[in-house]
Amino acid sequence: MGSSVDALTRIAREVLAPTDRLRVGAFFGSPLSMTRDTGTREVHGLCIDLGRELAKRLDVPFELVGHQRIAEVLAAMQASDVDFTVSNATPARAEIVAFSQTLISLELGYIVPAASAIAGLADVDRPGLRVGVTQGSTSQGTLPELLPNAIVVPAQNSAHAVEMFERGELDLFATNKPTLFEMSDRMPGARVLDGRWGVEHIAIAVPKGNERGREAAMEFLRRFVAEAQAGGLLARAVERAGLRGALTSG
Repeated sequence: MGSSVDALTRIAREVLAPTDRLRVGAFFGSPLSMTRDTGTREVHGLCIDLGRELAKRLDVPFELVGHQRIAEVLAAMQASDVDFTVSNATPARAEIVAFSQTLISLELGYIVPAASAIAGLADVDRPGLRVGVTQGSTSQGTLPELLPNAIVVPAQNSAHAVEMFERGELDLFATNKPTLFEMSDRMPGARVLDGRWGVEHIAIAVPKGNERGREAAMEFLRRFVAEAQAGGLLARAVERAGLRGALTSG
């Protein structure tokens, strides 16, 4: 039994960490990916915590590869510059990367600034209302159809969106609720609206490939997720990341 596990680990290491290190792609501004503790200045996030643990199990060094947003991380993965990330597992993204089973599910919602008259989701689809989204995000692709009367405005990332609110360039911003709550900490008086306009199913993403051992490596990844869910690793990572708005963890 032990030798078969060792053999599976060796195959997974060759496929999942082809440069003999695990290059984890993350972006600032979302506790799902990467944030910085205001006290210790330590960088952490669900993606980083799970990436560190997977690197440990593969017995390779962990390497953090920072980007501005998830679209850039996924592009880097396609270019073979990133080995691992955590992402919304949409059908469109599944065309370009391979996903594990779902880690957690997150509500999608809106944040409004302190002086906003918007009371709830029913007030969002108004002519001329400026709804911010992250450039290249799932929200950017979904909301124009969901909100035909509003104006969808792309922002480089959530930190940029906070600056846009300060300049009066946005009326609200749409993304998953953990990111919205993270933004609210930097926006005095801001409100995350009750209710949701959708759900994200978050999973580990790795590059696609047809090399020998790929299916065995994906089985190793599936076991890693199952063990993380059953053994408390995922729950601890969710708590450490401060993920507010998670629906499930398994």
